[in-house]
Amino acid sequence: MLHQKFIKPSSIVVVGGTDNIQSPGGNVLKNLIDYNFKGDLFVVNPKQQTVQGIKSYSDVSMLPQVDVAIIAIAAKYTVEAVKVLTEQKNTKGFIIFSAGFSEKDEEGAALERQLVELITKAGGTLLGPNNIGIINQHYAGVFTTPIPKLNPKGVDFISGSGATAVFIMEAAMASGLTFSSIYSVGNSAQIGVEEVLEHLDESFNPTTDSKVKLLYIESINNPKKLLKHASSLINKGCKIAAIKAGSSDAGSRAASSHTGALANSDVAVDALFKKAGIVRCYGRMDLINVASVFMHPDLTGKRIAIITHAGGPAVMLTDALSKNGLEVPSIQGKKSEELLTKLFPGSSVANPIDFLATGTAEQLGFIIDACENDFENIDAMAVIFGSPGLFKVFEVYELLHQKMNSCKKPIYPILPSVINVKEEIDYFISKGRINFPDEVLFGEALAKVYHTANPFNEMIELEKLDSITIRKIIDNATNGYLHPDLVQQILKAANIPVVQEKTVYTISDAIKEAEILKYPLVMKVVGPVHKSDVGGVILNIKNEVALAEAFESLMLIKDATGVLIQQMKKGIELFIGAKKETDFGHMILCGLGGVFIEILKDTSVRLAPVSVSESNEMLEELKAFPILQGIRNQEGIDLVSFAHYIRNIGTLVTIAPEIAELDLNPLLGNSKEIIAVDARILIEKI
Repeated sequence: MLHQKFIKPSSIVVVGGTDNIQSPGGNVLKNLIDYNFKGDLFVVNPKQQTVQGIKSYSDVSMLPQVDVAIIAIAAKYTVEAVKVLTEQKNTKGFIIFSAGFSEKDEEGAALERQLVELITKAGGTLLGPNNIGIINQHYAGVFTTPIPKLNPKGVDFISGSGATAVFIMEAAMASGLTFSSIYSVGNSAQIGVEEVLEHLDESFNPTTDSKVKLLYIESINNPKKLLKHASSLINKGCKIAAIKAGSSDAGSRAASSHTGALANSDVAVDALFKKAGIVRCYGRMDLINVASVFMHPDLTGKRIAIITHAGGPAVMLTDALSKNGLEVPSIQGKKSEELLTKLFPGSSVANPIDFLATGTAEQLGFIIDACENDFENIDAMAVIFGSPGLFKVFEVYELLHQKMNSCKKPIYPILPSVINVKEEIDYFISKGRINFPDEVLFGEALAKVYHTANPFNEMIELEKLDSITIRKIIDNATNGYLHPDLVQQILKAANIPVVQEKTVYTISDAIKEAEILKYPLVMKVVGPVHKSDVGGVILNIKNEVALAEAFESLMLIKDATGVLIQQMKKGIELFIGAKKETDFGHMILCGLGGVFIEILKDTSVRLAPVSVSESNEMLEELKAFPILQGIRNQEGIDLVSFAHYIRNIGTLVTIAPEIAELDLNPLLGNSKEIIAVDARILIEKI
């Protein structure tokens, strides 16, 4: 929890405050004064007796007791100042603007560790260093501008980047989005995004607090804490959207398995957000549009009426909604014919409802009333209304405001004429409304919110596996890929059906095993990781002569140590994989297998362990799901068993977290069975 004195201080000192409002120490002092901090305000500046009309002390040791210190001095002087403040002045809140700490070099990191040690020992809260500060209902402790309009029901915003926070605030203010609080965590030396979210969760009051949280995250240091408190807040009625920057795979290690190649850290972020119920965004306007959707009543269905006086934007919005899984249903029947009589000739009510550039406020009212009361196949309305600049549209926006107050169905205002009718839009926003200036970005945001599921709250019961055998194999294993025989033993202990197989090292042994396994057979090289890439898989071996030729051919492959002989099976190629991703735990993936996994990359992901409902959702999310069900007289697979094996793998890696990567690729599936025909398991022990 953040210290209460940090959140609501009765006194603040700006260490390094100046009259120069173009400096951090000068501008934060100006903001504290201008935005009416109601407590005692002090300054430490050895060169002046007053700064911006506030009493200045020459040294921190001369200060009275003070709740919060905002520090804007060189990094090398901060430790001594903090030492005095924590040990002599009972200071519990620290905002350190100064740069030159862990983001610079090891010497700076050492200073940062000293700061954290001093403040933590005193039971205090440190925001930063290298940040822009905090804005809440009690004080504007930032050195930047603009300061957004604060509203207890506005947005709580936590940002890992100060500059990004400013850019998001600027764009949000232009659209009418308001804020309840802003936290810039900087280097996150003591508290990061996760800790601020934890505070918002544990102090949450559903009557008085904001129910919309926005996050800009550059690194997730504690995934489990983020998952816990995001889920908790959403379960309490909040909505959360987040940008996780750094989503490219350019910096990830080269992966030796299909799972490793597919399941990078960004996939883990997706899985975490999905489990938590967080709406993931990828840019500033994306985040602002999602937040703006949050500020409207919940969308309970996916059928949208588009009300417009301009055809082009309506077409683009129709495309955006349709491509993202929402509907723009046709409106027909007697009620629609009655509505058409109230509009100018040439209007259309088919949906989009186009009441022409000459449409009036009264006509807009008729349309909204019809969508609210007469058209049962409509769940919400998107109203596009700008202006060619020929006349004022105050009357239209006032009616829109009133209808948004009275209608039960959500109404989303898309007001694109940000120059021609700037005055009217400002008037609309002044009434507490939010504008969506771009219809396509709005449509994408609306769909994203609608399709984001609630947090996963189901108690996950682990599958009953042979944990004793699994642990015995893992405990005796060394780092690296397990031998195929051990992989088979683990899969059997995990209740994963495996094809009968045997590793052989001589032609005579191969002939003996072939008599047991029965032709036709498959032979695979043992040694190289990617067997197909080196020509290490030979199919449909039907006799002893072909067996001997295949054995000799495979043993000539570089790094070959033996040959794996398997029974030949048929079915749809499937894939289940697992990968450990740092503090996120294990990701479990599924999809079509064989070459399809590399070409299509059509996979679904969850964090382990996996529940019954999650495993079913994973299959349904796949684009290939119709193939798995059976399509065009082609046999499908045993979906119940496939989902069950996904859960088994989730339990397996929970029992054996030393499994770094696991590939079942392919499994062969039909309506009667699913069986693993190739598998590899990579062990990495600390």
